Amino acid sequence: MWKIAVGFVLFAAVALYMISQGGAIDMGGEKHGAEATQAHEPESAASK
Repeated sequence: MWKIAVGFVLFAAVALYMISQGGAIDMGGEKHGAEATQAHEPESAASK
């Protein structure tokens, strides 16, 4: 049983380390309205 607890703690530590090294990660949850911006530009009519 203690091995499960140790494994969970190690997994959580590795996950937190990877998240902290990831750079600009937004942990703010869902965005609505003006805050919700798309990362890509819409396709132009010429490319269709």
